[in-house]
Amino acid sequence: MAIEPFRNDDVPCFLELAAAENWIAEQWEFDFLLSSFPAGCFSARDETGAAAGFVTSLLHDRSGWIGNLIVDKRCRGRGIGEALFLAALGSLRNAGAKTCWLTASKMGKALYVKHGFSSADTIIRWTGRGGWQAGSSHAAAGEWDVALDQLGWGDRRDGLLAATSRRGTVLAEDGAFMVIQPCGRAVQLGPFSALSPDRAADLLDEALNRQPAGTAVYIDAPARNREAVALFKERGFRNNGVNLLMYAGVEPDYRPEYVYGLATMGSCG
Repeated sequence: MAIEPFRNDDVPCFLELAAAENWIAEQWEFDFLLSSFPAGCFSARDETGAAAGFVTSLLHDRSGWIGNLIVDKRCRGRGIGEALFLAALGSLRNAGAKTCWLTASKMGKALYVKHGFSSADTIIRWTGRGGWQAGSSHAAAGEWDVALDQLGWGDRRDGLLAATSRRGTVLAEDGAFMVIQPCGRAVQLGPFSALSPDRAADLLDEALNRQPAGTAVYIDAPARNREAVALFKERGFRNNGVNLLMYAGVEPDYRPEYVYGLATMGSCG
């Protein structure tokens, strides 16, 4: 099995494997990842050239994110996933990333701990519904705030913010911003940052009010943000699964109290 660069024509194969695992993944992510940091995206190929697994990564300013690690069920147990993971990790470190992030299932945790990763938080996938919410909001279309995003994550992530805002709608008010992204027939809320729960609530209510009643709404948010947990429960969201947020390298200046939603559903933070 050879580890080679991820190609554009690998995307349909990845999406097929992801669908079998009930992952939420779309073409736009690969258009973005393969144009932003192609050196950190890999495929595992057998002797015929057929792809058996994939991984992607994204470089920010001083940090990076590893995502989309998947291996065909027929090829598991051969060390392919670990080889892909190490290729992505090495690329990020060679490019200057001081801290590397990823989300992990409980099953995958042992692999990452083996290679120096520690748990920073738990990411909860919240599922709710669009439609009218009580109360009024002053939120309006606006621009993402790189300084506010950096306050939560401890690093500048301009490329990721720009990519998500181009495909979605940005809501903003003083001290808060959110991107409403299409997600198939549903929507995803994130990146989503706020200085206070009141400002986060304003944006959430506005986002829900903009969706047709019954539209599925997803948010991936850190469990350590207690105010976010309380807000989503109050608005009728339910916990639909968890993953571990892990990092290796320099300890990040991570402040989850300002993070209400991740930018993607796990592939780049």
